[in-house]
Amino acid sequence: MTAATNRRLAALALAAATLVAGVALAPASATSDRSPGAAAQTAPGRPDMDVRFATFNASLNRGAEGQLLADLSTPDNEQAQVIAEIIQRNDPDVLLVNEFDYVEGGAAAELFRDNYLAVGQNGAAPVDYPYYYVAPSNTGIPSGHDLNNDGVIGGGDDAFGFGLFPGQYGMVVFSKYPIDTDAVRTFQLFRWQDMPGNLMPTEFYSPEEQEILRLSSKSHWDVPIRVDRHKTVHFLVSHPTPPTFDGPEDRNGRRNHDEIRFWADYVGAPGKASYIYDDQGVRGGLEPGARFVIAGDQNADPLDGDSYDGAINQLLEHPRVNAGTPPTSEGAAEASELQGGINLEHLGDPHLDTADFAEPPGNIRVDYVLPGKSLRILDSGVFWPVSSDPLSWLTGTYPFPSSDHRLVWVDVKLPHKP
Repeated sequence: MTAATNRRLAALALAAATLVAGVALAPASATSDRSPGAAAQTAPGRPDMDVRFATFNASLNRGAEGQLLADLSTPDNEQAQVIAEIIQRNDPDVLLVNEFDYVEGGAAAELFRDNYLAVGQNGAAPVDYPYYYVAPSNTGIPSGHDLNNDGVIGGGDDAFGFGLFPGQYGMVVFSKYPIDTDAVRTFQLFRWQDMPGNLMPTEFYSPEEQEILRLSSKSHWDVPIRVDRHKTVHFLVSHPTPPTFDGPEDRNGRRNHDEIRFWADYVGAPGKASYIYDDQGVRGGLEPGARFVIAGDQNADPLDGDSYDGAINQLLEHPRVNAGTPPTSEGAAEASELQGGINLEHLGDPHLDTADFAEPPGNIRVDYVLPGKSLRILDSGVFWPVSSDPLSWLTGTYPFPSSDHRLVWVDVKLPHKP
C-alpha cells in the first residue's frame, strides 16, 4: 500500500467520522459557504447567476507523447485522482486546466472527465462537466529554426513553444454551462512581430526567425460560456512562457510580458486591439461591453520573481479588469514562513502566493482569475490548506502529490441586464 493510499484512507476515515458527528467538511481554505458538490446551486438558470470560475495548473503533462492518454485510460492513476479530488472539493462551474497534454479529438480530456472527475474521490462528490474545449498548442511544434542559438536545430527549445512533442503542456477548459464553440476564437498562429511596440529581442533572433515566431507559447483562447440564453461570459485563457530558461537577452521574460499584454489589448479600447487577428483571419479584440474573465498561469508575480517589469500589472491595473479582491489562503502564508529562505525576502503578501517553487524564485503569485469590471466578485480563494487541515495532503510538500501550483477560484455575480 503506497503512502498516498494511506493518506487517502486516513482522510476518508476522518471525513466519515466527521459526518457521523453530524458536521460535513467544508472546502479547505475556502471562505465561501458553497460546500463540495453544490452543483445544483449553480445549475443553468439560477436567478442570481453567480458562477465560480477557476484556474489550475495541474501538472498533468507527461514526458512522452501518448503517456497521459495511457495514464488516464484507467481510474487508478494516483496523481490524477488527487487532482480530481482538489477540483471536486472546490467545485468550479468553469475551469481552465493548464499543463494538460493536448490529444487530438479531446480523448485525454474525456478520459479525465469520465474516469476521474465524474467519480467521487476519497469521499468528495463527483463533478459533472458536460462541456469541454481543447485545441492545439504551439508547444513541441518544430519551428525549423535554431531559436535558442545553440547551433543545433531541433528539440524542445527550438519548437514554437517549449515542448518535447506537439501538445505537451497544453490546456483544456471544462464547463457546466454550454460553450459556444462556433464563436470560439483561437490565436495560436498570431506572430509576435505583428504586435506593435513588442519586446522581441531582435538582436537575438535572425530576420527569418522574427518572420515566423509566434507570440503565444501555447495558445490564447477566447471561449464564450453561455451561462444562460441571454448571458455569455468570454473565458480568456492562456499560459504564457516562464520568464526564465534564457540568457541576458531575456527572450522568455519579454515574450511572457507580451503574452500577458495580448489580453490587456484584447479587452481594451478597440483601437488598441485593431492589430489582433485570430486563426481564422478575423481582426479586432473583444466587443466593448462584453463580459469576460481572464484566467491562467501567467507565470508573473507583481513584485517578486523574474518576470519583466510590470508584466502582470498590465492586467492587475487595467481599467476594465476587476482585480481589487485577490484570492488568498492561509496555507500559502504558512508555507512561506515554514520554508523560509528567499520567501522571507519577498515584497509581496505571502497570502497571495499560488505556487510552491524551489529557490529561486520561491513561492510566488502566478495563477490568476481576473473578471471584468461588469462582474461583481462575491468571493475568492486559493486552495492551499494549512498543514493541520485534513485535506492538506492534497497539496502536500515536495515531491507534490498533485502539482506545484494551487487551484485559484473566484465567484462572480452576473448583472441582470442582457
